[in-house]
Amino acid sequence: MNIAFGLLILAFLSCNQKKSELYVSVNGDDTAVGTKEQPIRTIERAKDMASSLKGKVDIVLQDGTHYLSKPLIFEANDSGTEKYPVTYRAANDGKAIISGGSLLELQWEPFRDGIYKASVSADIKEIDQLYVNGINQRMARFPNAIEGKNVFDTWDLHHTKKPDPENDPLETERIASWSDPTGAYLHAMHAALWGDMHWLVKGRKDDGSLDLEGGWQNNRPSPMHPRYRIVENVFEELDAPHEWYFNKEERTLYYYPEVDIDLQNSKIEVVRLKNLVEFRGTKENPVRFINFEGLVFRHAARSFMENKEQLLRSDWTTYRGGAVKYNGAEDCMILDCEFDQLGGNSIFVNNYNRRLTFKSCYIHHSGASGIAFVGDPAMVRSPLFRYGPQDYESMDRTPGPKGDNYPEDCSVIDCLITMTGRFEKQTSPVQISMSSRITVNHCSIYDVPRAGINISEGTFGGHIIEYCDVFNTVLETGDHGSFNSWGRDRFWTPDIVETAAQVSKDSTLPFLDILEPNIIRNSRWRCDHGWDIDLDDGSSHYRIYNNLLLNRGLKMREGYDRIAYNNIIINNSLHPHVWYPKSGDVFKNNIVSAAYKPAIMNRGIVENGKWGKQIDSNLFITNEADKTKFLQNQTDVNSIVGNPMFYDGKNGDFRVKEQSPALKMGFKNFPMDEFGVISEKLRKIAKQPKIPEVMAMDLNQENEVFELYMCKVKNVKTMEERSAAGLSATQGVMFISIPGYSNPGRSGFKTGDVIVSYGDILIRDFKHLQTIIKENQAAKELTFGVMQNQEKVLIKLEL
Repeated sequence: MNIAFGLLILAFLSCNQKKSELYVSVNGDDTAVGTKEQPIRTIERAKDMASSLKGKVDIVLQDGTHYLSKPLIFEANDSGTEKYPVTYRAANDGKAIISGGSLLELQWEPFRDGIYKASVSADIKEIDQLYVNGINQRMARFPNAIEGKNVFDTWDLHHTKKPDPENDPLETERIASWSDPTGAYLHAMHAALWGDMHWLVKGRKDDGSLDLEGGWQNNRPSPMHPRYRIVENVFEELDAPHEWYFNKEERTLYYYPEVDIDLQNSKIEVVRLKNLVEFRGTKENPVRFINFEGLVFRHAARSFMENKEQLLRSDWTTYRGGAVKYNGAEDCMILDCEFDQLGGNSIFVNNYNRRLTFKSCYIHHSGASGIAFVGDPAMVRSPLFRYGPQDYESMDRTPGPKGDNYPEDCSVIDCLITMTGRFEKQTSPVQISMSSRITVNHCSIYDVPRAGINISEGTFGGHIIEYCDVFNTVLETGDHGSFNSWGRDRFWTPDIVETAAQVSKDSTLPFLDILEPNIIRNSRWRCDHGWDIDLDDGSSHYRIYNNLLLNRGLKMREGYDRIAYNNIIINNSLHPHVWYPKSGDVFKNNIVSAAYKPAIMNRGIVENGKWGKQIDSNLFITNEADKTKFLQNQTDVNSIVGNPMFYDGKNGDFRVKEQSPALKMGFKNFPMDEFGVISEKLRKIAKQPKIPEVMAMDLNQENEVFELYMCKVKNVKTMEERSAAGLSATQGVMFISIPGYSNPGRSGFKTGDVIVSYGDILIRDFKHLQTIIKENQAAKELTFGVMQNQEKVLIKLEL
């Protein structure tokens, strides 16, 4: 095709102001004109050609895998307009794949013990992931994976946490068996199961241990978990089906297939790119009106070693990248697309972006988060980046952000997001940080290692979570919820007494960063290893209504202005943790199934013993004792006990009948058939949560109280106490009352503190503590490890 004819075709297409189409085929030719009969070959060429066309432009990708040699970059000059957008769409939905990988043509030969090997071409420098017939395989690793287990697909979360030398990849004897561990990766869970950490092995030290670089992937770092850890990318550990190892120097790929696989005729793919698509605009010159429709995005490299940027005082770090990354974009959309087996974040919305929409997408098997919205910390006034105290004297008290370099007015609508966090556990299907007015609507989210939806801090609020179905969460971690938030904003410091004192001086403090309330409504939540909704440290300015909580209830840790009403809490209740005086919290018109479950509500800062602004007019399914249990805290004076008269609770319809006493308490029915995805294609494949049998229960079993040096103490027994104190295990001795004249009071102990250790000895319970004190009764003082304001400190106890 000569150049003159090609220009003539482009001129003809440009004259069509209504619509132009360019066709891309894996068998096309980039010198062709881009018609259906004469398609071009690469998306990059189509992008360049589209910039010269007028009117609405569709780049139509025909069936097949379109392998990218480099990321596809969109800049402002690639933009469409509101009337004439540019759309990259599949000719047939789900049949056009945009891949960051490569297809390998290999000649396999037997190596040994069921392992095969093949030479790889010189252009393949690294292999991060290997796919055989479309299925992701595992790097050679120790311990081997055990199907059906959850932590790194290896261990059961509820197994003993004691070290297991036989399965410890850091045993020096095992390390010595490796010829050269350089280039291996060590993965480990946080000691308290608050996410995970990763290291690159740089070599072996003189003492036989590994020389490690990394461990920065958690913003509340800890030693690695004593049991939940693996090493991968070690040749000597290639000993199980589905494992592989790439020798870079020899350019040889080793693979252990299943016995019945036809390896010579299998499709072998590897990953090349971390990022497939990137939008590079600015506020002044944004990328606008570029859409993707009906496409599959597949094959992107893992990014766990780049996940190191601290996210204010949340527990998170982040990597500002993803298979699709937006920076400086406006009015763009991804519609009806699939994101499959991507090694890091599937979609990352970075800094300034406005009115982006992600609709009817299926996002699964992401290495990290599904969709992350993360703004610029330079927009935050008086930002702090680690869990710790605030300097109230120097703090900037100007409300709101410094500028607008953050995501705003973006939406996630009708998306099915599952099996995220395959390689990184401190991640979420939807993650929101330093953003404003993000809406998550009609999404089904399940089977994930940590929260389903996470809001990292209060900056800058206005988010709406509605009509979502979120369940099977916190499967590989602990102390979290199906919805999780932190609120460690400017007003907050770990010492709740200090925070309360500062807010009493200036009541505007809690609302300096969160400018509009976050709303959680009309959604269904179920968590089996945490809370259904977990408003953690300082989470403030929330409106929570018309929610169905199926299992672990609503946790509200210290914060301000949380109003929770018209919710149904099945087999659980409200969990008030460490509240401030004059918090403004409201809990009313709800149906609850048990007595409240408080934790550290007795630190002497709750004014006149009253919890919040109003806890009243609720229906208790249980008994009169549960309703009246906290009357001394001025709760539930007008609440009642009774049968809610659900329509069909066994099948998930928890609307109440006309005769229900809940209606007398101000409760109003809300729909039970509008949770989760709504598009027909996604509804067909979306899972449903397990509906529990309704049981009346009292979750507040009395715990025995002991006396220690004129103080009242108790054993740590519950998940609530463990979470409130920031413990890594359910053990230790908690102070529940400390007179100032007592030895612990003079020594610096505070109500809510937990004695966790003496030297290297972990304190199990009060009886164990008594034994240690008795064994050292001749001493004048003993130094204990104490969890105080969720940080471990050493305190000398005078005897």
